[in-house]
Amino acid sequence: QVQLVESGGGLVQPGGSLRLSCAASGFTFSSYAMSWVRQAPGKGLDWVSEINSGGGSTYYADSVKGRFTISRDNAKNTLYLQMNSLKPEDTAVYYCAKPVPGIPYEYNYWGQGTQVTVSS
Repeated sequence: QVQLVESGGGLVQPGGSLRLSCAASGFTFSSYAMSWVRQAPGKGLDWVSEINSGGGSTYYADSVKGRFTISRDNAKNTLYLQMNSLKPEDTAVYYCAKPVPGIPYEYNYWGQGTQVTVSS
């Protein structure tokens, strides 16, 4: 029922930019906060960013603050992650995820992920 489909990943040089999208369906998108979570090769999951249901409040991991911007278009049921000044350590599979309401860092739905590779 609930579906989250990421797109926009790819290969980019250090210092470059990329914009990820997540198309959501199967639930009332505008009623829920949404998150981006990533997994670097051979490592665990790391929370990247979160946005509240209306889009007015955003939160970022220290590692990406000032470089990444999370946003959403509730009319299009789409979540975005604008990534600027990319670094090799940003290389990871990026997942769009729906947080469990009221439970920090827990998610009940995930997308399939999109690969971001930052390399020269």
